[in-house]
Amino acid sequence: MSVNKPRGNTQRQKPEEAAAPRFRVSLDWEHIFTSPKNTLAWGTFFIILGLILETSFFSYIITGLSDQSVLDGLGHQSIRDAGRQTQNFLGVLGAVVSHIFVYRWFGIGALLLPLVPFVAGWKMAFGREILPLSKTTKEVIFFTLWVSVLMGYIVLMSNNESTLSFLSGGFGYQVNISFFDWLKWGSIVPILFALFVFAVFFYDVRDRYESWQAKHAKPEMTPDEAKAENAAQNGVEEPAVPENAFVSVVNDTYDDEVLAPEEEPDLDMEREEEAPAVVPHPAVVLPVAPQVPSVAASATVELPVMPMEVSAVPSEPLLELEVEDTTQVKEAAEEEFEDEDVNASILREFGQYDPMLDLPSYHFPNIDLLNEVVENQHEKVSQEELESNKTKIVDTLGSYGINISKIKATIGPTVTLYEIIPEAGVRISKIKNLEGDIALSLAALGIRIIAPMPGRGTIGIEVPNKNRETVFARSVLANERFQKSNYDLPIVLGKTISNDIHIADLAKMPHLLMAGATGQGKSVGLNVILASLIYKKHPAELKFVLVDPKKVELTLFNKLERHFLAKLPNAEEAIITDTKKVIFTLNSLCIEMDSRYDLLKEAAVRNLKEYNAKFAARRLNPEKGHRFLPYIVLVIDELADLMMTAGKEVETPIARLAQLARAVGIHLVVATQRPSVKVITGLIKANFPARLSFRVTSSIDSRTILDMGGAEQLVGQGDMLLAINSEVIRLQCPFIDTREIEDICEYIGGQRGYDEAYALPEYEGEDAAEGKAELNPDDFDSLLPDAARLIVTHQQGSTSLIQRKMKLGYNRAGRIMDQLEVLGVVGPFTGSKARDVMFHDLNMLEEHLRVMGVN
Repeated sequence: MSVNKPRGNTQRQKPEEAAAPRFRVSLDWEHIFTSPKNTLAWGTFFIILGLILETSFFSYIITGLSDQSVLDGLGHQSIRDAGRQTQNFLGVLGAVVSHIFVYRWFGIGALLLPLVPFVAGWKMAFGREILPLSKTTKEVIFFTLWVSVLMGYIVLMSNNESTLSFLSGGFGYQVNISFFDWLKWGSIVPILFALFVFAVFFYDVRDRYESWQAKHAKPEMTPDEAKAENAAQNGVEEPAVPENAFVSVVNDTYDDEVLAPEEEPDLDMEREEEAPAVVPHPAVVLPVAPQVPSVAASATVELPVMPMEVSAVPSEPLLELEVEDTTQVKEAAEEEFEDEDVNASILREFGQYDPMLDLPSYHFPNIDLLNEVVENQHEKVSQEELESNKTKIVDTLGSYGINISKIKATIGPTVTLYEIIPEAGVRISKIKNLEGDIALSLAALGIRIIAPMPGRGTIGIEVPNKNRETVFARSVLANERFQKSNYDLPIVLGKTISNDIHIADLAKMPHLLMAGATGQGKSVGLNVILASLIYKKHPAELKFVLVDPKKVELTLFNKLERHFLAKLPNAEEAIITDTKKVIFTLNSLCIEMDSRYDLLKEAAVRNLKEYNAKFAARRLNPEKGHRFLPYIVLVIDELADLMMTAGKEVETPIARLAQLARAVGIHLVVATQRPSVKVITGLIKANFPARLSFRVTSSIDSRTILDMGGAEQLVGQGDMLLAINSEVIRLQCPFIDTREIEDICEYIGGQRGYDEAYALPEYEGEDAAEGKAELNPDDFDSLLPDAARLIVTHQQGSTSLIQRKMKLGYNRAGRIMDQLEVLGVVGPFTGSKARDVMFHDLNMLEEHLRVMGVN
């Protein structure tokens, strides 16, 4: 990506400079206000400030008039002389401050103002609130102004302004003078009305009144009670109804409704009516309406109440009544209530579970770690360029008989969008076919025509700017929209043509497929995505699985191993570069996915967010295997290399993860250089609804990744197309430097982390078990020791070497090579490359063969 102005921190450091520690000139303002020591100091300062202001205001109300003459002559005498004459408890400074706040502004209402710094200082110093700070601030502001206005009315009505004017202050007095000119003594009405409106909106007076009315209102009668009351009024005796065989028990802690049998149901009652079975729900209780026999879907039938005829019971029962033993049901319900009571008591005692407490001292990276935004010295798009392009577009279309009724330009960081509205009767396909002619007339690379633009009723022509704007990572990550976003996995993808920052939620995508030719910004885009997640998520909430076959792109994130990275047990490096380890890791993630689904099934939830919320509420027992589950993001930098060397072994687990892993919080970001059908197979592509394409070499590649053309017309250097939800958006990817990634990783890696990286389930592979079963010396080839010595001598694990040197056929040489792999002499099969040789010395090989029983 081009940069108009070179930056010093992009240069390579000398060794002696790299060894020396670097000192930053910029102040860490967040640290100044969040450090425990600084917080105590600032809190104490605000407490003292509140006390000083309150003392000076109160003293002025008592002795304010006596200090008036001193304040008037303050400029003509020394501070020492003025201090001796001042009656205020805090001397000249107290008198001056009080004169401004009390006399000139708010009168006795100013006595409320010191409450705000006092409450804020108490919260900063002691970590708890004596009063809610936000609510207190709003109340203080309103009542300071309202008391000032009210006292101004009293002073004005008393006709003693010269003596009592300090009670209202200048604000209250002037407001009442304005009111008095219009309403005379009736100006008290808007003053009291303002108090009423504040009480209604701030204290919810109406809601409190309705809740009080509902509390003291007569409860509504149930249908049975109404039935009994009507029968009593009509003189009809209501037949006695036996107790219901089931009792509804509601647990207030978890809002679960469980039906527990209390006694055996009566036979006659069963013949009259069967109680409907109620299925217990773990979290939500819905009101159950009484069941009414229905005739049709839209008809409501009211059945009259008929006296029930009781027939004589025969001497011998016609059917035997089988009584079900409900003891086990009672015990299960009691055990469930006991578990819920225990969980409720734990929640009351310890509060909700917070996974961030595992690393309580973790600090999110500061935005100052990113490079300063360098303003473009040249004008982005001049008015002359806009007029010139507009004229050329209109003239080119006019030469083919296409007249334009309206044209509008939207300037973006990389391209300018010209929206045109053709006159009636012009076919859209005719304009689409003139894409090459318009590009020729504008002498520009990468003209793209959108005909029509979705939802606008126009035709868009994207023309690259002559002076491109570089979108810096700091400008997007420091944006307020990104800082305040509440997405589960927010990622910044770039700026749109209208210069809006495009923020997406990876958890809802739920996977992202990236493509682009070499040098078009694909690796920078991956770094921006990773940096976005690091700036917003705590290490307890997110883990990365990084796969880098090129071995140089993602190695900078190795310093985050004890914070954000996940790896296989006993793995040496967290960044996965070996093809065999990639296969193991992908299958390990499949095992992790299956185990997470088992946990979700036991917890009776549908996705990871619900599961973690239930676990945080301490409604899941850790002794039964439940735990807090972080999001896992799998990043593959080059899929083409993996598909070339492993093929189906990689495609199958990636397809499984893309199909099923969304609900359990495992998401994929897969990048490749060339999106051919051999790399992005139909099985993989079908499960990646979100596709991101940088510039590609041909329209075929564009259709492969986006299902449409256009990516071959991009101008490169971060210019990209995002296809999601049947919508294609053109974006400019932000630029993040290697030095910035290093600074972020050093900042996080220097903090206290976990003891080790997040451990994925262990996966040995199917060939490991088969290899152990084949480890039988009797089945080994007689030439195996000679072949082993040959391989170690030449340090080349090649089947063709055995064929040539030992004059064997391909089948026998292949079997010997498989046996050497079982013995551990050579490494696993790696495609067209030679196998790794595990021994470098013949003496060590001979000892190994002797131990394995091979002579």
